[in-house]
Amino acid sequence: MQQTFRTKTLITKDGKISIKGLPFRTGETVEVTVRRGKKPSRAAKYPLRGKTVVYRDPFKGVAVNDWESAR
Repeated sequence: MQQTFRTKTLITKDGKISIKGLPFRTGETVEVTVRRGKKPSRAAKYPLRGKTVVYRDPFKGVAVNDWESAR
């Protein structure tokens, strides 16, 4: 069975990468593929940007029963 392990890491100034915690046995042959990571999109950073906001009963009290002075 072919096992896939994915992780993200940064390249050091001298152009090296280090991967720790691999789920493979010592001496086992592995295939390594390196590709540029995707930049996070603005939509992923701000998932609610551009969404419609609806206020239902905007002047209604919130958690009125939780206030001791209201009892």
